[in-house]
Amino acid sequence: MPKDTSYTAKTPDSTGQIQYDADENAVWRDLVAQQMPKVQRLMARPYLDGLARLDMPRDRVPQCTDISARLRELTGWQVDPVPALIPFGQFFSMLAAKTFPAASFIRRREHFDYIEEPDIFHEIFGHTPLLTDPRFARFSQAIGRAGLAAAPADYSWLIRLYWFTIEFGLTRENGALKALGSGLASSPTELPWSVSGDPEYRPFDVIDILRTPYRIDIHQPLYFVLDDLDALFAAAERDLLADIRTARSLGLHAPKYPPKTARAR
Repeated sequence: MPKDTSYTAKTPDSTGQIQYDADENAVWRDLVAQQMPKVQRLMARPYLDGLARLDMPRDRVPQCTDISARLRELTGWQVDPVPALIPFGQFFSMLAAKTFPAASFIRRREHFDYIEEPDIFHEIFGHTPLLTDPRFARFSQAIGRAGLAAAPADYSWLIRLYWFTIEFGLTRENGALKALGSGLASSPTELPWSVSGDPEYRPFDVIDILRTPYRIDIHQPLYFVLDDLDALFAAAERDLLADIRTARSLGLHAPKYPPKTARAR
């Protein structure tokens, strides 16, 4: 996540509603129109089922209050608007409380295809569909609870498990590689790249993931693939702090990503 941003958080009114103007609603509309055909073709069934359950508007930015009402019915979760940049400690605390923090602004046209910090399109279109599924919701809450018990020095280790699964995880459906993560669902260029056969693919392994560094501003050169989603859900029952200690003792893998001069996503 960048250290600063040119975006300003939008503040809900007394009813919890955020007023988005016509230009902002048009950006949402055009993002959904651009992404939906790729999502329908390349995203995994759990994401697509969740997207159908939410039935979010396509012509305007959804309200967090409306998404929360549906999530509460399905899994007991809710979405709360936040600034783009929140500390890991706050992030873990919110997940543990079954609350997803959603950056309240939407990207400008100049950042239409890629924005480094999360915006409302990434948060709502990308993340909330999986939170309609009790299994993925429990996994996200388990990450939050582990974060609450972790020392700040462990945060960067723990977040890798979230990054390589909920954000950028892949799975197989009937032998075909499918995207699962929210960062892929909301990215017009990384979604097709992730399943193209060009990146490196590794089997899902908690310790391997915890040892794998990443960059946020490029297409991922490496993805972890879940052949069986139950392996992810079982990870919610693990002693993740013990896993972090194991990963620390083994050390980080050498980075797969290029130096900072590489082109951004």
